[in-house]
Amino acid sequence: MSAPAHYQWRRVPFIRNPLLRYGFIIAVIAYLVWAISTLDFNWARISEGVTRAGRIFGGGFPPDFSRRSLIITGFVESIQIALISTLIGVLLSIPAAILSARNIVPRVVYLVGRAIVIVARSFHPVIIAIIFVKAVGFGPLAGILTLIVATVGFVGKLLAEAIEEIDYGQVEAIQATGAGYFKTLFYAVFPQIMPRQIGLTIYQMDINLRASTVVGIVGAGGIGGTLMNSFQRYDYDFSFAILILIIGLVIVGEWISGRLRRNLS
Repeated sequence: MSAPAHYQWRRVPFIRNPLLRYGFIIAVIAYLVWAISTLDFNWARISEGVTRAGRIFGGGFPPDFSRRSLIITGFVESIQIALISTLIGVLLSIPAAILSARNIVPRVVYLVGRAIVIVARSFHPVIIAIIFVKAVGFGPLAGILTLIVATVGFVGKLLAEAIEEIDYGQVEAIQATGAGYFKTLFYAVFPQIMPRQIGLTIYQMDINLRASTVVGIVGAGGIGGTLMNSFQRYDYDFSFAILILIIGLVIVGEWISGRLRRNLS
């Protein structure tokens, strides 16, 4: 399909003023040079690390899949952590999203709800996992609690944005019939955000499946704990077997979530 005769393509300028544009580029380059020069790189240790990496990769092949019971137990636990945390986290994210949607709650409630979502999103799951491991001990409970917090932060924020983008005319129509607040939510708000909610749930399940293999490294259950123990024992062939299976698990999870999203779209 050809462009109209009057149409002429023009490159969109990065910054129109050339002095500002080149000044910005020079400032970025100068900052990168300064930042790299001030970081404390131990080049001797880095050179030793290259040799150590070769030893690790050399000891990892061929991968050792013989300890199937440990692998199966770890992966089953990771999948259970992902499923439970996604279910509970998504259920908790719904009230969190309602509280942080400015178009359906008072401003004071909105600020409280938004603060909850911001706190839940502020830290990486590994940091949250360390806190819960210290609080409730090693095991899958710490992993479940960690991913619940991460789910509330992620799904709650995106669902709140979906609520703020709804057609408010439907809300006013339901309210005109004399419906109360909760009936308005169920008959005017939830039907509009339901497709987004389903998509976010599937996507979050995919995220939690991957995260469940990571939080175990700090003791929050799952296959990550088995992987960490194998590295600590210098059992690199078993470690590489676990890594290969983690990649396979993520690929399968990605394929399933992709199929579900396509079928629901």
